[in-house]
Amino acid sequence: MRENILAPSNTRRQFIAIALTLACAVFACVVRDVRAAEAHSQQSATAPAPADPAAQTAANKRATKLVTDETGRRMAIPLNVQRVVSLAPNLTETIYALGLDGKLAGDTTYCDIPPAAKEKPHVGSTQDPSLEAIVALHPDLVLATTSINRAQTADALLKIGVPVYTSDPHTMAGVLGATAMMADLLGASEQGATLVAQLQKRLDALHAALQDRPMAHVLFVVWEDPLISIGQNTFIADALRWAGAESIIVASQNWPHVSMEEVVRLQPDYIVLTADHLAAETHEHVNNLHDRPTWRELRAVELGHVVMASDEFTRPSPGLVDAIEALAHELHPEAFGTSAAALAPNDAHRTVGAGPAPAGPVSTTANAPAFPQFASVQLRMEAPTCAR
Repeated sequence: MRENILAPSNTRRQFIAIALTLACAVFACVVRDVRAAEAHSQQSATAPAPADPAAQTAANKRATKLVTDETGRRMAIPLNVQRVVSLAPNLTETIYALGLDGKLAGDTTYCDIPPAAKEKPHVGSTQDPSLEAIVALHPDLVLATTSINRAQTADALLKIGVPVYTSDPHTMAGVLGATAMMADLLGASEQGATLVAQLQKRLDALHAALQDRPMAHVLFVVWEDPLISIGQNTFIADALRWAGAESIIVASQNWPHVSMEEVVRLQPDYIVLTADHLAAETHEHVNNLHDRPTWRELRAVELGHVVMASDEFTRPSPGLVDAIEALAHELHPEAFGTSAAALAPNDAHRTVGAGPAPAGPVSTTANAPAFPQFASVQLRMEAPTCAR
């Protein structure tokens, strides 16, 4: 009878032991799976970004935001822009000024400031870039500007799904605004705000120094033969105003053709030239304007008031502020107690017109002008419509 009572007790103990063993096994499996999942998650979080630009671009495009550029085009742009193609020298220069050159996947053959920009893969010229070369760089975003790029280029890229943000600055405020917007698009709003604040502070200092002085009336030469100047609504005209000058040409057209007879009638105080926009033969005679028909009839030539300004004057980029400061010192030295020569030891800005020409390389139409549409006879007639 005692054995019968103990038998069920032993069976019960065996059942409980088996149940405990199974429970422990299940728990061990669960713990193992959880640890494996955590390890996989950590590996995924620390894994490097895809080396393949196409894969990286595809990953970046998963999250986008809708933006409208300065020409009214609306598009979706990745929130995390990592690869950018610049279609203009001023845009490339701005990217470097923001410290974002690591995101610059390519630019044009005319992008030469800073010198490192020339080492980037090129997609062709500003007026006729290769769409195939642009697409091959797998950009998250392409940057363009109305001052030099054709609208057809942006339209063609947008049709094949490549976002193109086009800026359209006509004033220094517009240039600074475009700089801040570019920084925001590239995920660097703080850098953009800092750079814009620094540039605005320098412009404000110029305004304070020049506000009580009369404007110098100048002829700004975009191209020498045929003579092309600037209209009132261009960023160059506004840059001149910040330098204490105003153009003698009043025109709604951005890049008007001007007759020398009209220039003689208006008699500018100064003539402002830039090396990029002069034909090679002009450089050979720029120091002998006294001997050139019609030009010698200008009082500015007689007095030697011919200024070779920095090429930065033709680029709506942060470097334009440097050029404005230098020109202001040249036109109004009494306001600063110095001259432009002290600001430009490398002949980036100098007064010419009397005496021998400064030594140095002669710029030709092959030296990447900021407005390549003025670089040859074939393109001169279309310049007013290309450079808006």
